[in-house]
Amino acid sequence: MDKREKIIKIRATDDEYSALMERSPKPRLAEWMREYCLGAKVPRANKVPNVDPALLRQLSGMGNNLNQIARAIHSQDWKPVDRVQIIAALSSLQRELNLMRLENAKDDS
Repeated sequence: MDKREKIIKIRATDDEYSALMERSPKPRLAEWMREYCLGAKVPRANKVPNVDPALLRQLSGMGNNLNQIARAIHSQDWKPVDRVQIIAALSSLQRELNLMRLENAKDDS
């Protein structure tokens, strides 16, 4: 996809701007203007993919684990057993991510 490097500046009155905003079904006026004026659907670079809710729950739980680890690291009250637990938790997260990656690869095949 080509990078947008050209800038087009236009001046509008308050009424003109309001009219454009009312006509635009998009939250971004520039996106709507590209589609409307160019007559083509313009792909968005940051489109959010559809994700399985079970996967989101699993990722959320992993994020919570990472937050707990970060809190423990920042507390600096480290005992040898704490270090072992943190390393074990990080290893567990890595295994889970690898399993999820493998499952995703199977689904894409």
